[in-house]
Amino acid sequence: MMSKRVSGIVLAFAFALAGCASYSPQPLDRTPHLVRAASALAGATQRPLTIPDLDRLVLANNPELRAARVRLGLGAAQVIEAGLLPNPQVSLSYPFFVAGPNGTDAFSAGLAQDLKSILLRPTKREAAENAALEIDASLLWQEWQTLGKARLLFVDIVLGDRAQRLIERTRKLLKDRLDLATAAINQGNAALAALSPDLVAVGDVQKLADDLERTQLARKHQLNALLGLAPDAPLPLAAARQPLRIDPQQIRRDLASLSDRRPDLIALEYGYRSQDAKLRQAILSQFPNLSIGFVSGRDSNAIYSVGPQVSFELPVFDHNEGAIAREDATREALNREYTARLTAAAGEIEALLSEQVLLARQLASLEPRLKQAGQISEQSESAFQQSLLDERSYVDTQVAQLSLEQEKIGLQQALLEGQVALASLTGAGLPRITIGPEAPPADILGIFRGPSR
Repeated sequence: MMSKRVSGIVLAFAFALAGCASYSPQPLDRTPHLVRAASALAGATQRPLTIPDLDRLVLANNPELRAARVRLGLGAAQVIEAGLLPNPQVSLSYPFFVAGPNGTDAFSAGLAQDLKSILLRPTKREAAENAALEIDASLLWQEWQTLGKARLLFVDIVLGDRAQRLIERTRKLLKDRLDLATAAINQGNAALAALSPDLVAVGDVQKLADDLERTQLARKHQLNALLGLAPDAPLPLAAARQPLRIDPQQIRRDLASLSDRRPDLIALEYGYRSQDAKLRQAILSQFPNLSIGFVSGRDSNAIYSVGPQVSFELPVFDHNEGAIAREDATREALNREYTARLTAAAGEIEALLSEQVLLARQLASLEPRLKQAGQISEQSESAFQQSLLDERSYVDTQVAQLSLEQEKIGLQQALLEGQVALASLTGAGLPRITIGPEAPPADILGIFRGPSR
């Protein structure tokens, strides 16, 4: 008799475990996966990369973004977990070691369900859903930031290559003048003091060229890393143009709806909603733990009994004040963080717009000087070819023009960098992100007195 009951219990557990997940090991992959050629990247093209091409490659190949997208599954799992109710509790008792005087075995069986978990389920699910949306928006913001880094490196590398060519031309001119001065000194046609300015000038330009060469190499390594490329893999880039059309007036008009565009602000809003649900959940948790069910049994006198069963805790010492205070303080901190982030973002955008105006004005004022320097350079070259101008004067005019051209490249680079930053901060060219209405608090909250303010 007893063996049949035990067999029944074992069989019931076997059926319960049949739907459980099974474990399988997943060893860590300890092999670096650096791509050795740009042509092997997902979505690679054969032509030199433009900024839109680079955007696509970064989104498809960036190792950190690919790893971060796995977190989307974590948010979905949390939503599933929050929607599940706890399993009913079964209690069994079979004290067969000591039986009654008539030899009848006694037993009891009960089934109970926790009601508090049902009460808390809507707010738990709401908190989990908003937390999952927060993960999604945070991932989108990470994509924006990664694209901004790639675009900035693109601009710096392309304009840095242009600056390197100008510096090399300047270095060659100064080196040629130094060689002539050295030859004149060796021939006794010039004093040694005449060599000093040329020697210093060549040394300064060489140092500038060496510094820029190191900077360019570091930039190329960083851009390759964003694509998962090996550091020294060649990556051809097209000429840098304006990354996106920036309309200052439109950006200022859109500042009022910035919170609907910036994924980091949207992530903070979803995080705040999730925390608000957690606060309501903490308030609801003041409801005492209550389980209801039924119990059935037989005593040693062979008397059967069946009836309801209720168990609950007495809220004498703990009214969940600590949890309520913690969740309320966390919600207030998120509220302040959202306001601070929004304020900082608006200020940063205003500052970048002001800098764009200044850079554009400086670039416009440089153009007449550069044009004049170009005309003087052409005249001096013609005069030098006709032996009407000495070597030193000719080189000075050429170097002056090259210096202005380098200044122009620096201003263009700063202007483009500001446009890339504005595009990353404002979401220029991207659609607005619609946020659904906030869920109303549950009616049952009215029976509790919330934390005092």
